[in-house]
Amino acid sequence: MSIESPRPAPYHLRLFFLSCLLSFAGGHMVNYSVIIYAQEVLGSDVLSGVGFALCFGPPLVLGWYAGVLCDRMAPGRIIHAAQWLLLAAASTLALGHWLADGPALRTVFVLGAAFLAGVGWSFVAPARMTALAQIVTPQRLPRAALVLNLLVMIGFGLGPLGISVLRTAGGWPLVFAMAAALFVVSSLLLLPVPTMASHKPHRPVRQEVAEGLRAVRASPLLSQLLLAAMFGYMMMGPMQVMLPRFARQVLALSELHRGAFLGALAPALMAGGVLAMLVARRVANGRAILSATLAAGVCFGAIGLTRSPLVATTLLAAAGMAGGMAISLIVTGIQGQVQVSVRGRVLAMYTIISQVVPALSGLVAGALVYGLGAAHAIVAAGAAIAVLALANMRWMGALRGYQGVAAAQSPHEPVS
Repeated sequence: MSIESPRPAPYHLRLFFLSCLLSFAGGHMVNYSVIIYAQEVLGSDVLSGVGFALCFGPPLVLGWYAGVLCDRMAPGRIIHAAQWLLLAAASTLALGHWLADGPALRTVFVLGAAFLAGVGWSFVAPARMTALAQIVTPQRLPRAALVLNLLVMIGFGLGPLGISVLRTAGGWPLVFAMAAALFVVSSLLLLPVPTMASHKPHRPVRQEVAEGLRAVRASPLLSQLLLAAMFGYMMMGPMQVMLPRFARQVLALSELHRGAFLGALAPALMAGGVLAMLVARRVANGRAILSATLAAGVCFGAIGLTRSPLVATTLLAAAGMAGGMAISLIVTGIQGQVQVSVRGRVLAMYTIISQVVPALSGLVAGALVYGLGAAHAIVAAGAAIAVLALANMRWMGALRGYQGVAAAQSPHEPVS
């Protein structure tokens, strides 16, 4: 039996996007708080890497179930539940700061908060991407997907900037309170936005996950888009773990200037998302993705070779713009290629990649900073990403020939 999708009013999309922006900003404030708090208050680079891994590691297990739920339940309900977990993560950070006397107990609170955030990210990310496809028409979905990914990147960039400003104004308690407030307001904004369940018969989770994997294997382009996302997200862990240490130890920036340096990602990622919107229908998307990933790796690695704050900021902005454009085009391609019947599960695979790969690379980044120092670690990470991008250009034939969603057949089948 065919189920008609809800027909949200135009303002519902605006509410949804604003809710997304607040949630993403709050979520990345929690992520960055775990990293910076571990480095500066607890004095451990390795602990910062472990904390970041816990922020994004749980989707490796829970993300598969999250995708199944997104194809069963109304995604709005999943978003609300996940944001309560993110609120709990911010509250745990605050309790640890206020109540814990020594570094050992504070470490427990920080790692506990990181784990709660990781569980929340496991569900909120695929649920928001699935909900978007219910709020807009199939014809508007590619551009709406670009906007949603743009908001993700803005939230990522605003996280460290918000922490710096709030720490200057009121210290860590104000940072944690603001993150908690963002989650509450985000959930309130989402209340009027209708989403719906599929009402499909439920099968064992393993079978439904296998169905999603078969859909990916059946499409070489979809498979290579997911792999390209994997290589693109390798840079996110080093950015969040290496750059705060580099800004303090090598560039010798003050607290406010360090926040401005890290916050340069916000306009750069925004510019990358806008650039993706401009080029999506004008250039071959596959070649643009591969070229942008290469450029991002080269620019990021070059940051470790400079001692000039101005040059480092310029290179960071260039890396962010290139990476933002690549990821935006990848997300749009996935949304355009995936079938409606498995959308939640395939988008969950993408969000697993977007969370687990930064977690793993963040863990490696913490070890590299400990072993090599911040500058050499950045050079090594950037070089590795650039080499992988060159290799992908050679063997990813389906992606190399991908022209874009305008030229592709979008398989939007009815939900039954």
